[in-house]
Order: sequence, then C-alpha cells, then structure tokens
Amino acid sequence: MAGKGPASTGRRGRARDNDARQSVKSDGKLGGYALPDDVLPFDKETGARQEWHPQTIRWWNNWRASPQGTRMLTDADWDFLLDTALMHNAMWSNGRWDFAAEVRLRVAKFGATPEDRARLKFDIEVDERFPAGDRGNPTNVTRMDERRTRWGA
Repeated sequence: MAGKGPASTGRRGRARDNDARQSVKSDGKLGGYALPDDVLPFDKETGARQEWHPQTIRWWNNWRASPQGTRMLTDADWDFLLDTALMHNAMWSNGRWDFAAEVRLRVAKFGATPEDRARLKFDIEVDERFPAGDRGNPTNVTRMDERRTRWGA
C-alpha cells in the first residue's frame, strides 16, 4: 500500500509557490561604472559625439546607488542596464517615447517599482546610514510621517 511520501519541509515544491522573500539593503557604495562617453552616436550637424541627457545621468546614478545595484553583480547585468540607458537617453533627448515600454520591461527585471519587487519576491531594507541623499531631491521636502501627524492620520 502506498504511503504519504516524505514529511513536509514546510516549503512548497515550486519556487514560485514559496512565500519566502529576500531583503536587499544598500551598502552605501556606487555599483557598476559611470556612463561611458564612447557609446553615444555622433551628431549629424556638428560631428561631435552626443552627450547624455541629464535625466539619463540622474537615472543611471540612482540605479548605481540603489539597493538593487547590490544585486547586479556581473558586467553583463550592467551592460544590459547600459543598453536600457541608451533607450532612456533616446526618450529624453529625441522624444522617442516609443522606447518607454521597453525601458519599463527592462527595469522591471531589476525591481524598479514596489510591484516589480513583490513579483520578484524581495524587499528593500532602508538603512538610515545611506539615505537617498541629495541626488536631485529638494531639501525642503517633509517626511510623510511628519505630514501624516499634521493631518491627524
């Protein structure tokens, strides 16, 4: 007569069915490398190499400083993000908004939004020693908990 099989380990057999989530924390270091200057095309009128759009520079540096950046361990990870940066740059420099969907799909693989991180089953741990900093954030913004206290929430 057949038995019930081995005792349960408390985990489900398929990884997608497990509720276990990883926690990712910033180490305070910039990952990857600075945006290279030699990958942008030459301007047809001036013959000079184009420059990165300021929004793309900000976007790239946010990824480098992000907790997700600690998960990008290989050059191939950063090369994939560099290809995405080229699309991001085309969006902002040339109004090529048709790249937006592809950029969104690509950054989702790294956990760009809370929804992406939920699907990838990892959480961001906030380390007060390494705040988001002043990478373009205004200094006069109040914290949400302070605002909620004022609102009585």
